[in-house]
Amino acid sequence: MTATVAAPPRAGGPGRGIRRGEALAGWVFTLPVILILGIFLLAPVLMALWVSFSDWTGRGSPLSANVNFVGLENYAAITVDGGLPTRDFGTSLRNNAWYVLLVVPIQTALSLFLAVLVNRAILRGRGFFRTAFYFPSVTSSVAITVLWLFLFSATGVVNEVLSWLGINGPNWFQDPTGIVHNGLRAVGVTSGPAALTENDFLGISWWDWMAGPSVAMTAFILMAVFTTSGTFMLLFIAALQNLSAEVHEAAMVDGANAWQRFWRVTLPQLRPTLFTVLTLGLIGCWQVFDQIYTGTQGGPSKTTLTPAYLSYSSAFLDQDWGRGAAIAFILFAIIVIFTIFQRWVLRDRPVSNRRARQYQPSQPKEARR
Repeated sequence: MTATVAAPPRAGGPGRGIRRGEALAGWVFTLPVILILGIFLLAPVLMALWVSFSDWTGRGSPLSANVNFVGLENYAAITVDGGLPTRDFGTSLRNNAWYVLLVVPIQTALSLFLAVLVNRAILRGRGFFRTAFYFPSVTSSVAITVLWLFLFSATGVVNEVLSWLGINGPNWFQDPTGIVHNGLRAVGVTSGPAALTENDFLGISWWDWMAGPSVAMTAFILMAVFTTSGTFMLLFIAALQNLSAEVHEAAMVDGANAWQRFWRVTLPQLRPTLFTVLTLGLIGCWQVFDQIYTGTQGGPSKTTLTPAYLSYSSAFLDQDWGRGAAIAFILFAIIVIFTIFQRWVLRDRPVSNRRARQYQPSQPKEARR
């Protein structure tokens, strides 16, 4: 008996028709989502981009004939002109930069610690602790901000607890002094060198860039860590539960202690989740708005002003829509640049030949000859 081999379908045959029908069905099913994203996401973004290059005053349509193209004028007003808009933008960047610099690493480390803690099988009541740590993340940010204003007031609970320790707490949300400058003042340093005080960037001297977050912004930093660590804890828990137990058992057989197993085995396997947590934290920190809007509106002395709130106030309060849109797109560019840099830092690196030889089995002398 001879076996019969079926010939492949010819071009334009039934197989090609089926594939063509599948492609058409795919486009039909995705078309509603494409239309929704195009109408409610892409079109507004493109219109806002046009506004950032125009002199639109907020009255009428931004596409009307009386709206003029002004080029980079709105961007120059907040970056190089050196006036009040430039200083306000520099102040907001300084405040937000310190916010990101402190919140992102602290919340990442704390969420990873909590995830490792509640993922241990020997811990009793793990469900209760997971719920307790995650609960602040599902609470309204407005409600948390109002609570924080009460806790960190001059006569609030936080200062009351500090008084038990003999510490006279500050008036948190009314104190514009930077914590780095306060620390230097405590050791007798009241002014910086001329190289820092006489040179500036975006209208802010380098000495003021190094002032650190204000006492008021420090309270917001504590609030951000308190409210976001629970969400990122769940991401780390999901990643930890997907790790292979055999690798940890092999490390234990090789004599690795708990810290070595975490640093050499667990953490490298969490790199994709770590990138996700750092990216989400970075984006959320650069976009902080509702806490500032509910709490201080940028005060005291603009030390809690952020680019997101400055964009809102420029457009909706000052009616300078072009400048507000320009701030929003510069903020978007900052987020993209930091995300790309973060992805480059956490990329998978090839193993060097020297390290690879450490893991290769030793060959007998005859084989090496």
